[in-house]
Amino acid sequence: MKEAAYYISNPDGTVVCVLCPHRCKIDEAKCGRCRSRMNRGGHLYSLAYARICAMHADPMEKKPLFHFLPGATCFSIASAGCNLSCLNCQNWSVSQVSPMEIPSQTLLPEDCVRLAKKYGCRAVAYTYTEPLTYLEYVRDCASACQEAGLKNVLVTAGYVNEAPLRDLLPFIDAVNIDLKSFSDEVYWKVSRVRLQPILDTLLAMRDAGVWIEITHLLIPTVNDNEQDFRAMCCWLVTNGFADSPLHISRFFPRYRLQQLEPTPLETLLVAKQIAEEEGLRFVYIGNTSLPDVGNTYCPRCGKRLVRREGYCVSQAGFVGVCPFCGTSIPGQWS
Repeated sequence: MKEAAYYISNPDGTVVCVLCPHRCKIDEAKCGRCRSRMNRGGHLYSLAYARICAMHADPMEKKPLFHFLPGATCFSIASAGCNLSCLNCQNWSVSQVSPMEIPSQTLLPEDCVRLAKKYGCRAVAYTYTEPLTYLEYVRDCASACQEAGLKNVLVTAGYVNEAPLRDLLPFIDAVNIDLKSFSDEVYWKVSRVRLQPILDTLLAMRDAGVWIEITHLLIPTVNDNEQDFRAMCCWLVTNGFADSPLHISRFFPRYRLQQLEPTPLETLLVAKQIAEEEGLRFVYIGNTSLPDVGNTYCPRCGKRLVRREGYCVSQAGFVGVCPFCGTSIPGQWS
């Protein structure tokens, strides 16, 4: 265990974790809601630091990131734990448990750099669970990767307080934020968190100059209200995210929502149309075999610039400027 940052010790031996908006008050030998931060002797310790439960060399498109080093490989790592309780979690076996409850191996920051380079990765991705619950480890790894010339990618639900996030952002190059709904009621019902902190995280990342892409899982009868979806897209455009790719993802029954049906394809296509009507310039559909919904097109002349089939990417020399009309396409392309 490593002593955590971002907590307050109380005279009665309890601690208050101030990493995220839950502000868990934690008794001796107990953990907070994320299951990965424990009170020992009036001090808070991270059970997740360097305790890795999953590591893979993944395509960047799997995160998903479509406008950041397309076709590159990233070294993806995770420790157990999450500060959300999503009913639809696809990684519940590692996110809804403590790092002490599942097999893991030690991976120090310098080891992370070594393995990323060994496998020919251009970036390290902190993903699969909720990396912000082990922010101290992410920060140390990201610092080491930055010094070694590797990029850092964060895949997160974004439920974190301002000060810890501010400490981390100088080391992060790109992020995919899971924006689950634009309804506070839905957020609480499905994930047991509130909406506003996620919006605050998006704004802080925008202001820090981090490359942002957004994933929105469309769940039938849960968050498929067209009015809420349109309001979300409008908020994104109004707040400077018109060029941030939006990945509308198809839901399949998982975890505690197995009674629901997969998202109808027509619902996904209507959502894409709404997003584009509201001014989002790069809208993709994921988890389907629909044709053309993963390709990148020039928003000005409509020509295809990047072709994607699954995780296979072909950009035919495209490096960020449309060769047909000269329009600059936001992202990091080479």
